[in-house]
Amino acid sequence: MTTLTLAIVIIFCIGYFFIAVESVTKINKAAIALLMLVATWTLFMLDPGSYIASAVGENIPSAVSEVIEKHLGSTSTTLFFLMGAMTIVELVDQNGGFNFVRDAVKTRSKKKLLWRIALMTFFLSAILDNLTTSIVMIMILRKLVDDRKDRMIYASLVIIAANSGGAFSPIGDVTTIMLWNKGVITAAGVISELLIPSLISLIIPTYMLSLTLHGKMELTDEQKSVEKASDLTAMQRKTIFFLGVGGLIFVPIFKSITHLPPFVGILLVLGVLWTVTEVFYAHLKGEEEKGAMQKRVSQMLSRIDMSTILFFLGILMAVGCLETIGVLTMLGEGLNTAFNGNHYLVTGIIGVLSSIVDNVPLVAGCMGMYPVEATGDMAVDGIFWQLLAYCAGVGGSMLIIGSAAGVVVMGLEKITFGWYMKHISWIAFVGYLAGMVCYWMEKTFIF
Repeated sequence: MTTLTLAIVIIFCIGYFFIAVESVTKINKAAIALLMLVATWTLFMLDPGSYIASAVGENIPSAVSEVIEKHLGSTSTTLFFLMGAMTIVELVDQNGGFNFVRDAVKTRSKKKLLWRIALMTFFLSAILDNLTTSIVMIMILRKLVDDRKDRMIYASLVIIAANSGGAFSPIGDVTTIMLWNKGVITAAGVISELLIPSLISLIIPTYMLSLTLHGKMELTDEQKSVEKASDLTAMQRKTIFFLGVGGLIFVPIFKSITHLPPFVGILLVLGVLWTVTEVFYAHLKGEEEKGAMQKRVSQMLSRIDMSTILFFLGILMAVGCLETIGVLTMLGEGLNTAFNGNHYLVTGIIGVLSSIVDNVPLVAGCMGMYPVEATGDMAVDGIFWQLLAYCAGVGGSMLIIGSAAGVVVMGLEKITFGWYMKHISWIAFVGYLAGMVCYWMEKTFIF
């Protein structure tokens, strides 16, 4: 490792440390992430030719621009998907679309609610995706749980459940989609062999968290109040609900049909919903029109949490720099050598690393590093590829910034890195290990 590469890694680690102690420094994590982005790529520019073969002579600016734009494009797809999904979910929620989901899980018992939230999040994230599901469930929790400390526990479980649910589904997580598209796992194989381990990785943390909750919940202010009459008719509210939720379910179908990135599908749904709601609200006049303004998409877009979006931009671009300088690939090769090809240990550590850096470049690095073989652990649906899908998905729960679900919940509920690490990380780790043991037992005694 060269001195410049080491300097970039050190800058990343320092930035990561300050993100971790945000609750102590009171410096917003987005500011630190943006500084990490600028610092890592500025150091990179001191000698880009050592990392990019084409960056020589007068070709340096164009070669570097191409690399940065590639990472920016990949990051932007995530950001646009996040903004679109948040707006759609907020729009459906503002018009009472999630009331039936709220009623399905509603209970005064704190422990019963925990289990209901866990299982609903788990299976929803397999159908939609862990990011969208997390946004939906946080909106529902806000209607059910008034106590701030309790809601942080429920919200943390949403992260664990969403990541576990996404790991056994070929469309539930970005990494499983990547592996599925690459052809190293099949839908039938990953569902049949990872469903139980993923469920175990959720059940154990849910049980451990249930021990911290006692008694009954107080009614939230919203539950105590009488629901205000909507500006829309019952048919219009149902139309918004089915367009919103149906549209979210349609996104992976749209991707498989058109082969366009998921953010294009989410923008299609947003555009349709935006048009329909504008038509619905067009007839309102006077006071009704003023009240409806807050429910229009143009107003909701102005309320998007930009600090979360900028944090995502900074952290993903900084990780992109690490990928470009080859650190992630070196790490993967080093793991394979250190553990003599023991795929349980290699993928297990990759899972832990996926809670620190983005799991997408880690999985992408693994796909480029390890060839698919005709038989054995590296074959299609082999132990290595299935474990990689499980570990990269579930492993992201160990730190709150280890997954898209964690980042969005962190932004929505203002959970600090330190609180999550102190109260939740070890519980998620226990569930993670339990799921791996379950998978080992499956492969040893069943499959």
